[in-house]
Amino acid sequence: MADPVLVVERLSKRFSSGGQPVTVLTDLSFNLAKGESLAVVGRSGSGKSTLLNLLCGLQVPDKGNITVTGESFSESVNSDSDARWTELRRRSIGVVFQQANLMPALSLEDNVRLRSHLAGHAAGHERGWLERLGIGAEADRYPDQVSGGQAQRAALAMVFAMAPAVILADEPTGSLDRNTADEVADCLFAMQRDSGCALVLATHDRELASRCDHLLDLSALHLGGTD
Repeated sequence: MADPVLVVERLSKRFSSGGQPVTVLTDLSFNLAKGESLAVVGRSGSGKSTLLNLLCGLQVPDKGNITVTGESFSESVNSDSDARWTELRRRSIGVVFQQANLMPALSLEDNVRLRSHLAGHAAGHERGWLERLGIGAEADRYPDQVSGGQAQRAALAMVFAMAPAVILADEPTGSLDRNTADEVADCLFAMQRDSGCALVLATHDRELASRCDHLLDLSALHLGGTD
């Protein structure tokens, strides 16, 4: 296996519900190399979204270690770790949500330009990313002027424009109809393959999950908790 860009070691997380501890993840470990994809599946409440939140530093594990592009994090929380997570999310970790996370006051092209700028890239290629995703003609439109599928493609353009090492996708086609979902998924996997970044895809869709290189079934691990 090539040097991993994402390493998860003995990761554990639990929450409190009704005053009682609820275990979500226990002793979870895996590696993901450049260009590889991992589907995270499981019933609602098995911890898919929790895992993605841990992988981008929005939540802190109770135990275990996460390493992204050589940056290592444990359950220890301090200003240094917060700053390093913030920098990773800005430059190296792209996140795709179920609903396109676009700024309504900006055109699709300006949304892509802003995300690329925050990642430290020069302007000039924004429309090209939209064209590669089949929505170049919509570049000057605003999020409320395009369809859900077009908005989700713009969200993908934002992520790929930042040239991330890792993409975390949380049900990226869950709000779309089947045909549109398939088209968006085709775009996601094609662009991921071309860019060579790693992909962690949380989904209820087993057909979509089957397109990934590896499968992590949280339900099969007998995990429980809050998704």
